[in-house]
Amino acid sequence: MAPKELDYLIIGPAHPFRGGIAETQHELAKALLEQGYTVRLITFTKLYPKFLFPGTSPYTTLKSPKKLVIDQDIHAYYPWRWKKTSRYINSLKPKNVIFRYYTPFLAPVYVAIAKRLEKNIKRSALVDNWFPHESNLFDKRLNKYFGKQMQSFTTLSSQVAEQIKKEFNIPVWAGFHPIATSLSPKIEKEKARNILGWASETKMVLFFGLIRKYKGLELLLQSFAESPLKEQDSICLYVAGECYEDPNKYTTLVKDLKIESRVTLDFTYKNPNEAALLFSAADAVAQTYHSATQSGITPYAYFYNNPLLVSDISGLNELIKKDTTGLCTPKKSKAIATHLIELLEEGNFKKYKENIIGAKDKYQWSYFVKKWHHFIENI
Repeated sequence: MAPKELDYLIIGPAHPFRGGIAETQHELAKALLEQGYTVRLITFTKLYPKFLFPGTSPYTTLKSPKKLVIDQDIHAYYPWRWKKTSRYINSLKPKNVIFRYYTPFLAPVYVAIAKRLEKNIKRSALVDNWFPHESNLFDKRLNKYFGKQMQSFTTLSSQVAEQIKKEFNIPVWAGFHPIATSLSPKIEKEKARNILGWASETKMVLFFGLIRKYKGLELLLQSFAESPLKEQDSICLYVAGECYEDPNKYTTLVKDLKIESRVTLDFTYKNPNEAALLFSAADAVAQTYHSATQSGITPYAYFYNNPLLVSDISGLNELIKKDTTGLCTPKKSKAIATHLIELLEEGNFKKYKENIIGAKDKYQWSYFVKKWHHFIENI
Protein backbone atom coordinates (compact mmCIF):
# COMPACT_ATOMS: atom_id res chain seq x y z
CA MET A 1 0.00 0.00 0.00
CA ALA A 2 1.34 3.43 -0.97
CA PRO A 3 2.00 5.81 1.94
CA LYS A 4 -0.67 8.43 2.54
CA GLU A 5 0.08 11.81 1.00
CA LEU A 6 1.61 14.32 3.42
CA ASP A 7 -0.79 17.23 3.93
CA TYR A 8 1.43 19.46 6.04
CA LEU A 9 5.14 19.73 6.66
CA ILE A 10 5.68 22.35 9.38
CA ILE A 11 9.11 23.94 9.80
CA GLY A 12 10.23 25.63 13.02
CA PRO A 13 11.27 24.98 16.62
CA ALA A 14 9.90 21.73 18.04
CA HIS A 15 11.11 19.11 20.50
CA PRO A 16 13.86 18.98 21.77
CA PHE A 17 13.66 22.78 21.76
CA ARG A 18 11.75 24.38 24.60
CA GLY A 19 9.48 27.42 24.82
CA GLY A 20 6.21 28.77 23.52
CA ILE A 21 6.98 28.50 19.80
CA ALA A 22 7.87 24.82 20.07
CA GLU A 23 4.84 24.11 22.25
CA THR A 24 2.47 25.72 19.76
CA GLN A 25 4.09 23.82 16.88
CA HIS A 26 3.19 20.63 18.72
CA GLU A 27 -0.35 21.87 19.40
CA LEU A 28 -0.90 22.80 15.75
CA ALA A 29 0.35 19.42 14.55
CA LYS A 30 -1.80 17.50 17.04
CA ALA A 31 -4.91 19.51 16.14
CA LEU A 32 -4.35 18.78 12.44
CA LEU A 33 -3.86 15.07 13.15
CA GLU A 34 -7.09 14.96 15.14
CA GLN A 35 -8.94 16.36 12.14
CA GLY A 36 -7.57 13.65 9.87
CA TYR A 37 -4.65 15.37 8.15
CA THR A 38 -1.17 13.91 7.80
CA VAL A 39 1.50 16.04 9.45
CA ARG A 40 5.25 16.04 9.93
CA LEU A 41 7.43 18.53 11.81
CA ILE A 42 10.96 19.50 10.87
CA THR A 43 13.02 21.30 13.49
CA PHE A 44 16.59 22.42 13.90
CA THR A 45 19.81 20.65 14.71
CA LYS A 46 21.19 24.08 15.64
CA LEU A 47 19.01 27.16 16.05
CA TYR A 48 21.10 30.01 17.47
CA PRO A 49 24.84 30.47 17.90
CA LYS A 50 25.73 30.78 21.59
CA PHE A 51 26.48 34.50 21.38
CA LEU A 52 22.90 35.18 20.19
CA PHE A 53 21.14 33.06 22.81
CA PRO A 54 20.97 34.80 26.22
CA GLY A 55 19.39 31.89 28.13
CA THR A 56 20.89 28.90 29.91
CA SER A 57 19.74 26.25 27.40
CA PRO A 58 17.40 26.15 24.40
CA TYR A 59 16.47 22.52 25.09
CA THR A 60 13.70 20.95 27.14
CA THR A 61 14.14 18.14 29.63
CA LEU A 62 10.66 16.77 28.84
CA LYS A 63 9.96 13.79 26.60
CA SER A 64 8.95 14.21 22.97
CA PRO A 65 5.18 14.59 22.44
CA LYS A 66 3.43 11.34 21.58
CA LYS A 67 2.07 10.65 18.08
CA LEU A 68 4.15 13.41 16.45
CA VAL A 69 6.81 12.75 13.81
CA ILE A 70 9.61 15.26 14.36
CA ASP A 71 12.77 15.36 12.23
CA GLN A 72 15.85 17.31 13.34
CA ASP A 73 17.35 18.30 10.03
CA ILE A 74 17.86 22.08 9.73
CA HIS A 75 20.99 23.95 10.73
CA ALA A 76 19.80 27.56 10.96
CA TYR A 77 23.16 29.20 10.25
CA TYR A 78 25.16 26.65 8.22
CA PRO A 79 24.23 27.37 4.56
CA TRP A 80 26.16 24.40 3.20
CA ARG A 81 23.50 22.06 4.58
CA TRP A 82 20.39 23.91 3.37
CA LYS A 83 20.35 22.33 -0.08
CA LYS A 84 20.33 18.84 1.45
CA THR A 85 17.41 19.80 3.70
CA SER A 86 15.44 21.04 0.69
CA ARG A 87 16.04 17.77 -1.15
CA TYR A 88 14.79 15.86 1.88
CA ILE A 89 11.62 17.95 2.07
CA ASN A 90 10.93 17.46 -1.63
CA SER A 91 11.35 13.70 -1.19
CA LEU A 92 8.46 13.74 1.32
CA LYS A 93 6.18 15.30 -1.34
CA PRO A 94 4.15 17.49 1.04
CA LYS A 95 1.13 19.42 -0.24
CA ASN A 96 1.92 22.35 2.04
CA VAL A 97 5.08 23.56 3.73
CA ILE A 98 4.46 25.90 6.65
CA PHE A 99 7.30 28.17 7.79
CA ARG A 100 7.00 29.28 11.44
CA TYR A 101 8.33 32.83 11.31
CA TYR A 102 8.96 34.81 14.48
CA THR A 103 12.37 36.40 13.91
CA PRO A 104 14.11 37.80 10.79
CA PHE A 105 17.16 35.76 11.82
CA LEU A 106 15.45 32.77 10.17
CA ALA A 107 14.84 34.52 6.84
CA PRO A 108 18.04 33.29 5.09
CA VAL A 109 17.56 29.60 5.90
CA TYR A 110 13.82 29.71 5.15
CA VAL A 111 14.38 31.46 1.81
CA ALA A 112 17.07 28.96 0.83
CA ILE A 113 14.67 26.10 1.51
CA ALA A 114 11.60 27.73 -0.05
CA LYS A 115 13.41 28.55 -3.30
CA ARG A 116 14.31 24.89 -3.81
CA LEU A 117 10.87 23.42 -3.18
CA GLU A 118 9.02 21.77 -6.05
CA LYS A 119 6.61 24.17 -7.78
CA ASN A 120 3.53 22.16 -6.82
CA ILE A 121 4.21 22.56 -3.08
CA LYS A 122 2.36 25.44 -1.44
CA ARG A 123 4.52 27.71 0.71
CA SER A 124 2.81 29.49 3.60
CA ALA A 125 4.02 31.25 6.73
CA LEU A 126 2.65 31.18 10.25
CA VAL A 127 3.88 34.47 11.70
CA ASP A 128 4.13 35.31 15.40
CA ASN A 129 5.89 38.68 15.11
CA TRP A 130 6.55 40.63 11.93
CA PHE A 131 8.64 43.34 13.58
CA PRO A 132 10.83 42.15 16.47
CA HIS A 133 10.33 43.86 19.82
CA GLU A 134 14.06 44.64 19.83
CA SER A 135 14.68 45.49 16.18
CA ASN A 136 17.69 46.39 14.06
CA LEU A 137 18.44 47.92 10.65
CA PHE A 138 18.20 44.67 8.70
CA ASP A 139 14.81 43.43 9.93
CA LYS A 140 12.67 45.06 7.22
CA ARG A 141 14.95 43.82 4.44
CA LEU A 142 14.98 40.30 5.82
CA ASN A 143 11.18 40.30 6.19
CA LYS A 144 10.80 41.37 2.56
CA TYR A 145 13.37 38.79 1.47
CA PHE A 146 11.41 36.06 3.25
CA GLY A 147 7.94 37.27 2.27
CA LYS A 148 8.68 37.17 -1.46
CA GLN A 149 8.94 33.38 -1.25
CA MET A 150 5.53 32.90 0.40
CA GLN A 151 2.18 32.35 -1.31
CA SER A 152 0.20 33.26 1.81
CA PHE A 153 0.59 34.42 5.39
CA THR A 154 -1.28 33.31 8.51
CA THR A 155 -0.94 34.99 11.89
CA LEU A 156 -1.90 34.70 15.55
CA SER A 157 -3.21 38.28 15.76
CA SER A 158 -4.94 40.90 13.64
CA GLN A 159 -2.17 43.40 14.42
CA VAL A 160 0.50 41.26 12.75
CA ALA A 161 -1.82 40.56 9.81
CA GLU A 162 -2.27 44.29 9.22
CA GLN A 163 1.50 44.87 9.33
CA ILE A 164 2.04 42.23 6.66
CA LYS A 165 -0.79 43.51 4.45
CA LYS A 166 0.98 46.86 4.21
CA GLU A 167 3.97 45.18 2.58
CA PHE A 168 2.58 42.29 0.50
CA ASN A 169 -0.36 41.94 -1.84
CA ILE A 170 -0.97 38.24 -1.20
CA PRO A 171 -3.58 36.47 0.98
CA VAL A 172 -3.20 37.07 4.73
CA TRP A 173 -5.30 35.36 7.42
CA ALA A 174 -5.66 36.87 10.90
CA GLY A 175 -6.13 34.22 13.56
CA PHE A 176 -5.74 34.16 17.34
CA HIS A 177 -3.49 32.49 19.90
CA PRO A 178 -5.34 29.29 20.95
CA ILE A 179 -5.34 27.79 24.43
CA ALA A 180 -3.00 24.80 24.64
CA THR A 181 -4.51 21.36 25.21
CA SER A 182 -1.37 19.82 26.68
CA LEU A 183 -0.89 22.10 29.67
CA SER A 184 -0.56 20.39 33.02
CA PRO A 185 -3.90 20.24 34.86
CA LYS A 186 -4.88 22.94 37.33
CA ILE A 187 -3.97 22.09 40.93
CA GLU A 188 -6.29 22.88 43.83
CA LYS A 189 -5.28 26.39 44.94
CA GLU A 190 -4.65 25.63 48.62
CA LYS A 191 -2.55 22.59 47.73
CA ALA A 192 -0.48 24.59 45.22
CA ARG A 193 0.11 27.32 47.80
CA ASN A 194 1.20 24.81 50.41
CA ILE A 195 3.78 23.40 47.98
CA LEU A 196 5.09 26.90 47.20
CA GLY A 197 4.89 28.13 50.78
CA TRP A 198 2.50 30.97 49.96
CA ALA A 199 0.15 32.22 52.68
CA SER A 200 -3.52 31.51 51.98
CA GLU A 201 -4.58 35.09 52.79
CA THR A 202 -2.10 36.71 50.37
CA LYS A 203 -3.40 38.05 47.07
CA MET A 204 -0.69 36.92 44.68
CA VAL A 205 -0.02 38.55 41.32
CA LEU A 206 2.05 36.52 38.83
CA PHE A 207 4.38 37.96 36.19
CA PHE A 208 5.36 34.96 34.07
CA GLY A 209 7.62 34.29 31.10
CA LEU A 210 11.00 35.27 29.71
CA ILE A 211 12.14 38.61 31.14
CA ARG A 212 12.93 41.02 28.32
CA LYS A 213 13.10 44.80 28.15
CA TYR A 214 9.88 45.25 26.16
CA LYS A 215 7.84 43.42 28.81
CA GLY A 216 7.88 46.35 31.24
CA LEU A 217 8.61 44.49 34.45
CA GLU A 218 10.09 47.68 35.91
CA LEU A 219 6.67 49.38 35.64
CA LEU A 220 5.03 46.61 37.64
CA LEU A 221 7.75 46.71 40.30
CA GLN A 222 7.47 50.49 40.58
CA SER A 223 3.71 50.20 41.05
CA PHE A 224 4.27 48.35 44.34
CA ALA A 225 5.89 51.51 45.71
CA GLU A 226 2.95 53.69 44.62
CA SER A 227 -0.15 54.57 46.61
CA PRO A 228 -2.64 53.02 47.06
CA LEU A 229 -0.88 49.69 46.34
CA LYS A 230 2.07 50.28 48.68
CA GLU A 231 -0.35 50.35 51.62
CA GLN A 232 -1.88 46.99 50.64
CA ASP A 233 0.52 44.56 52.35
CA SER A 234 -1.67 41.57 51.49
CA ILE A 235 -0.99 42.01 47.75
CA CYS A 236 2.30 40.45 46.64
CA LEU A 237 4.11 39.78 43.36
CA TYR A 238 5.86 36.65 42.10
CA VAL A 239 8.08 37.05 39.03
CA ALA A 240 8.89 33.76 37.31
CA GLY A 241 10.96 33.38 34.18
CA GLU A 242 14.48 33.28 32.81
CA CYS A 243 16.01 36.76 32.57
CA TYR A 244 17.24 37.76 29.11
CA GLU A 245 18.66 40.98 30.57
CA ASP A 246 21.00 41.72 33.46
CA PRO A 247 19.00 40.48 36.48
CA ASN A 248 20.79 43.00 38.72
CA LYS A 249 18.68 45.68 37.06
CA TYR A 250 15.61 44.26 38.78
CA THR A 251 17.11 43.06 42.06
CA THR A 252 18.57 46.54 42.59
CA LEU A 253 15.24 48.18 41.75
CA VAL A 254 13.40 46.00 44.27
CA LYS A 255 15.90 46.99 46.99
CA ASP A 256 15.79 50.68 46.07
CA LEU A 257 11.99 50.65 46.21
CA LYS A 258 12.09 48.79 49.55
CA ILE A 259 9.57 46.19 48.37
CA GLU A 260 11.62 43.05 49.12
CA SER A 261 9.02 41.72 51.56
CA ARG A 262 6.30 41.71 48.89
CA VAL A 263 8.18 40.78 45.71
CA THR A 264 9.86 37.49 44.79
CA LEU A 265 12.19 37.43 41.77
CA ASP A 266 12.59 33.86 40.51
CA PHE A 267 14.71 34.14 37.37
CA THR A 268 14.63 30.48 36.33
CA TYR A 269 12.97 28.90 33.31
CA LYS A 270 9.72 27.12 34.18
CA ASN A 271 8.61 23.91 32.47
CA PRO A 272 4.86 23.22 32.01
CA ASN A 273 4.55 21.38 35.34
CA GLU A 274 6.18 24.24 37.23
CA ALA A 275 4.03 26.73 35.34
CA ALA A 276 0.88 24.83 36.33
CA LEU A 277 1.84 25.09 39.99
CA LEU A 278 2.39 28.86 39.79
CA PHE A 279 -0.75 29.69 37.80
CA SER A 280 -2.85 27.44 40.04
CA ALA A 281 -1.57 29.18 43.17
CA ALA A 282 -1.74 32.75 41.82
CA ASP A 283 -4.78 34.98 41.88
CA ALA A 284 -4.12 37.25 38.91
CA VAL A 285 -1.63 37.61 36.05
CA ALA A 286 0.00 40.92 35.11
CA GLN A 287 1.38 41.84 31.69
CA THR A 288 2.59 45.44 31.89
CA TYR A 289 4.29 45.26 28.49
CA HIS A 290 5.61 48.26 26.58
CA SER A 291 4.73 46.60 23.26
CA ALA A 292 3.06 43.41 22.05
CA THR A 293 1.68 41.66 18.98
CA GLN A 294 0.01 38.82 20.91
CA SER A 295 0.97 36.82 23.95
CA GLY A 296 1.20 33.16 24.82
CA ILE A 297 0.78 34.08 28.49
CA THR A 298 -2.83 35.20 28.01
CA PRO A 299 -3.99 31.69 26.94
CA TYR A 300 -2.12 30.28 29.95
CA ALA A 301 -4.07 32.62 32.23
CA TYR A 302 -7.33 31.62 30.53
CA PHE A 303 -6.54 27.93 30.97
CA TYR A 304 -5.93 28.36 34.71
CA ASN A 305 -8.77 30.90 35.21
CA ASN A 306 -6.54 33.83 36.22
CA PRO A 307 -7.97 37.33 35.63
CA LEU A 308 -5.50 39.63 33.89
CA LEU A 309 -4.10 43.12 34.19
CA VAL A 310 -2.56 44.11 30.85
CA SER A 311 -1.15 47.25 29.29
CA ASP A 312 -3.74 49.11 27.24
CA ILE A 313 -1.93 48.48 23.96
CA SER A 314 -2.78 46.74 20.71
CA GLY A 315 -1.82 43.08 20.81
CA LEU A 316 -2.77 42.70 24.48
CA ASN A 317 -5.94 44.67 25.17
CA GLU A 318 -8.25 43.25 22.47
CA LEU A 319 -9.03 39.95 24.19
CA ILE A 320 -9.41 41.46 27.66
CA LYS A 321 -11.83 44.13 26.46
CA LYS A 322 -13.77 41.74 24.24
CA ASP A 323 -14.24 39.07 26.92
CA THR A 324 -14.17 41.34 30.03
CA THR A 325 -11.65 39.04 31.69
CA GLY A 326 -9.59 41.69 33.46
CA LEU A 327 -8.48 45.30 33.21
CA CYS A 328 -6.38 47.31 30.78
CA THR A 329 -4.08 49.93 32.28
CA PRO A 330 -1.98 52.84 31.02
CA LYS A 331 1.76 52.13 31.08
CA LYS A 332 2.36 54.18 34.22
CA SER A 333 3.21 52.80 37.65
CA LYS A 334 0.57 54.89 39.46
CA ALA A 335 -2.18 53.67 37.12
CA ILE A 336 -0.97 50.07 37.42
CA ALA A 337 -1.14 50.33 41.22
CA THR A 338 -4.73 51.58 41.11
CA HIS A 339 -5.85 49.03 38.54
CA LEU A 340 -4.30 46.08 40.41
CA ILE A 341 -6.33 46.90 43.50
CA GLU A 342 -9.47 47.26 41.38
CA LEU A 343 -8.78 43.93 39.64
CA LEU A 344 -8.45 42.10 42.95
CA GLU A 345 -11.58 43.55 44.56
CA GLU A 346 -13.79 40.57 45.34
CA GLY A 347 -16.75 41.48 43.13
CA ASN A 348 -14.62 42.38 40.11
CA PHE A 349 -12.33 39.38 40.54
CA LYS A 350 -15.24 36.94 40.68
CA LYS A 351 -16.83 38.46 37.56
CA TYR A 352 -13.61 38.30 35.52
CA LYS A 353 -13.02 34.71 36.56
CA GLU A 354 -16.54 33.69 35.49
CA ASN A 355 -16.04 35.47 32.16
CA ILE A 356 -12.83 33.53 31.50
CA ILE A 357 -14.64 30.25 32.08
CA GLY A 358 -17.36 31.33 29.66
CA ALA A 359 -14.95 32.54 26.97
CA LYS A 360 -12.56 29.57 26.77
CA ASP A 361 -14.38 27.57 24.10
CA LYS A 362 -13.80 30.33 21.52
CA TYR A 363 -10.04 29.82 21.66
CA GLN A 364 -9.64 26.09 21.12
CA TRP A 365 -7.05 24.65 18.74
CA SER A 366 -9.73 22.60 16.99
CA TYR A 367 -11.58 25.77 15.99
CA PHE A 368 -8.35 27.53 14.97
CA VAL A 369 -7.28 24.64 12.73
CA LYS A 370 -10.62 24.42 10.90
CA LYS A 371 -10.40 28.09 9.91
CA TRP A 372 -6.65 27.97 9.25
CA HIS A 373 -6.83 24.88 7.02
CA HIS A 374 -9.79 26.29 5.07
CA PHE A 375 -7.77 29.42 4.30
CA ILE A 376 -4.63 27.55 3.17
CA GLU A 377 -6.62 24.97 1.19
CA ASN A 378 -8.21 27.73 -0.87
CA ILE A 379 -5.05 29.63 -1.80
